[in-house]
Amino acid sequence: MPKSNGKSAGRAERGCSLRSERKEIYLDWAASVQPNPSSIHAFGVRAKEALEQARREVAEALSARPGEIIFTSGGTESNNLALQGAVWRAILSGVKKPEVIITNIEHPSVLETAKMLRERRLAKVTVLSVETDGRIDPKKVKEAIKKNTVLVSIMYANNEIGVIQPIKEIAKEIRHRRKIFQSPLPYFHTDAVQAANFLDLNTERLGVDMLSLSGSKIPGSGKVGVLYKKSNVPIAAVLAGGKQEFGLRPGTENLSGILRFANALRSARKDIEKKSKQTAKLRDYFLRGAEKVSKEILGKPAIINGSMENRLPNNLNITFPGIPSDLLVLELSERGIMVSEKSACESKEERSSHVIEALRTAGTLKARGAGEESARVRRMADAGAVRFSFGPDVTKAHADFALRALGQILRKLEKWYKI
Repeated sequence: MPKSNGKSAGRAERGCSLRSERKEIYLDWAASVQPNPSSIHAFGVRAKEALEQARREVAEALSARPGEIIFTSGGTESNNLALQGAVWRAILSGVKKPEVIITNIEHPSVLETAKMLRERRLAKVTVLSVETDGRIDPKKVKEAIKKNTVLVSIMYANNEIGVIQPIKEIAKEIRHRRKIFQSPLPYFHTDAVQAANFLDLNTERLGVDMLSLSGSKIPGSGKVGVLYKKSNVPIAAVLAGGKQEFGLRPGTENLSGILRFANALRSARKDIEKKSKQTAKLRDYFLRGAEKVSKEILGKPAIINGSMENRLPNNLNITFPGIPSDLLVLELSERGIMVSEKSACESKEERSSHVIEALRTAGTLKARGAGEESARVRRMADAGAVRFSFGPDVTKAHADFALRALGQILRKLEKWYKI
């Protein structure tokens, strides 16, 4: 047997080592700077597995199927996809003059999308007015539905006044109309962005066909949105591009944000009842203090905008009679206390909150001939509304500090704005 040459043996050993040694080098930066779930290489496969696991976790939180969860960039995109997608699908299916029903206190992402659909003559839009407590009467929804109504979109809980809508009752009325018309239409969508931390998100119990969520309202979440779409509900894509998210939302998925979103949602859903009670207790403590300060300094009671009985536990929306809300927001900010006077999506606009205007309009209509209600509406007329909302890190000490600051500010402003 021939002897092995030392040099050739060394080369053989090195060759064997190169073949057995495994390194992972990412040379797919043109696809994305992070592993892309759409790629077929090992990194992409692992990213896809992580994406689908997150999808399963979100689906479980909503009592839905993984295939019913569409990841988007946020609540605004989810709402747009629901409204535009339903209308375009209806048009493509031959529905003549499709109609969308919304309320007059929806988030701007719903109001403006509906306005765009109307202005482009893609759909008729019916805007229903809420009652003085900020809730919509389910019977009013039922009466508004026609054969060409393709979608009813009513938010679960309002972002400004925190009022919770009777979603289950509305769903029941919609099902009743479907039976009468012998049609799967209209579909029912709800903007549940404000509901994720406190309310039931079981889509079966709620009776909704589509539901929007946003990571921007869930502590620890990524900048991601979700649209739950029931498997038998057809909508059209409104953007063109890739085939991601079942062909309904093209574009490389924000994987890191989606993973954070799934974890944050799972955490937010734990001990909801306990967290809600604790938050509501702090909210009510602050409310009692604010009412006392208003009565002592302004000589008039603070006005609570919207129902207190049907309200998110972390939300207070208050009008202090005669005191401009923008000045109150700025004065509180100077003292390190951050509050708002309307939706962040319209805070740079000069007009007043459309939600508060809706309540005033409802109150004015109801008040004709009713002295007490008329007086309440008049007190609201020259003042805005301030939203105080409470998160998990807000304590009783914080509430006390804010109340002391509120008293100082009202004393200062009351001298300028005599009621």
